Amino acid sequence: MLIGGTALLLGGGGLAAYATTALAGNNTPGTTSGHQQHTASAITISCPDVGERLRTVPRSAQLSVSKGLSSLDKQVHDAYHKMMGGSGADVLNPLKAQRQKTIKMMVSAIAKNTKRPSYLLKMSGCTTKPVDEGAGAGGNDSTKSVQDGWYQGQNQTQGADQNQDQNQQDQNQQGQDQQGQQGQDQQGQQGGQQGQAGGPSPDDFVDINNVQPNADAPPFAAPQGGNASTGTFTTECGRNEDGHFNSDNVIVTPGVSNGAHHTHDYVGNKATDAFSDDNKLAASDTTCDNGDQSTHYWPVLRKLDGNAEQKPGAAQDANVGTTLTPATVTLTFRGSQVGQVEAMPRFMKIITGDAKAFTNGTKNANASWSCTGFEDRQLKDKYPLCPQGSQVVRTFAFQNCWNGQDIDSGNHRDHVTFSDQNGACPNGFKAIPQLVQRITYDVPQGQSFAVDSFPEQLHKPVTDHGDFINVMPDQLMSEAVDCINGGRNCT
Repeated sequence: MLIGGTALLLGGGGLAAYATTALAGNNTPGTTSGHQQHTASAITISCPDVGERLRTVPRSAQLSVSKGLSSLDKQVHDAYHKMMGGSGADVLNPLKAQRQKTIKMMVSAIAKNTKRPSYLLKMSGCTTKPVDEGAGAGGNDSTKSVQDGWYQGQNQTQGADQNQDQNQQDQNQQGQDQQGQQGQDQQGQQGGQQGQAGGPSPDDFVDINNVQPNADAPPFAAPQGGNASTGTFTTECGRNEDGHFNSDNVIVTPGVSNGAHHTHDYVGNKATDAFSDDNKLAASDTTCDNGDQSTHYWPVLRKLDGNAEQKPGAAQDANVGTTLTPATVTLTFRGSQVGQVEAMPRFMKIITGDAKAFTNGTKNANASWSCTGFEDRQLKDKYPLCPQGSQVVRTFAFQNCWNGQDIDSGNHRDHVTFSDQNGACPNGFKAIPQLVQRITYDVPQGQSFAVDSFPEQLHKPVTDHGDFINVMPDQLMSEAVDCINGGRNCT
């Protein structure tokens, strides 16, 4: 693999070689012969997520913060690849020094117009993390009920105790350098034997026939009850037939090319890239057939065929394989279990899921994988192996409660949240139409595909995520709300 023009070996031969070996070892759903070829334990790098801890980012600091976040991702990317080269060189201490410099720059930019976020300065240290391939992501069990996953109010409530969060962060930081150096010493001896670099692992796949039905909650069951808003509004925006791809993320890193470090697949607004402001989005053409100019995007799914495209977001960022075009894309807005919904403000931004959930933990994870004909069986941290004739399904259910004031927030999460299991929004939040993105794919049989990710996330299925910017004209949003509240199914 070439990274920045330099040949790079990822552990036992690189992502392309690993993917090829995995395919050769296990092309039959339900078998484990591929895993038998990969018995060594893998190691990745785990760093505190600075972006998730941002609370207020003044407009004057936005570009500096965007550049900083992108730099932090690139620093981890480079350290991970150096670590997997097996030279035994220390990567954690240089990485910490790089992160300290970048975070100080971000803190200084923010502090010019608001309170100085000094707590970010404690987030520079990283550690190594053994990869427990059998645990998926943090030990999650994909066969359990997904009910808590869809309306994650208990995990994402706006009123979370930030002091408790910071105390936990400080505890995690203590001793991190010592632990990381110990892991690094071991890795210097074992780096060339890990063999799991890049991912995914054979243990990241499961035969959908072996999963028990578990999808007993919205968005799979429409809201019901005397006060529920039971209508739906579906917008048809195609499946990216125009080939709108880039490795930007206009929500998280606006103004920075390749800010995502993986490739995004777009439908809807045709102008969306890192440099799209509200005016540009409002003036753009759209692939939607009702004039909806909203932006919908998600990381591409790749066929693990070893195709190494030398461009940002692809092989240069350790995402190898041919991009798969969705077979179908369905974008549906649904109502509330407990009452009427209110219109979303135009240009509101929402992210669901967490691209770094493998190292961050599953607090913000909201991935869901399944197969057509088996959608009563949803997987959070496994890729499904579907039977012949069945398509892989990705489903993103977005937050359905809004604080009524902000169209975005510093970490792009605090202004929205999920209702609880009964459909009630937290105090201070109001129900809005819930967007559900459903994407299907025809994939080759076997362990043959993976989602784009940051390299240290090892292409784990739990890192799947979706992004949305509401650019519906106000009249169209009003029609959607009336349809949902009126109990009609509209397009």
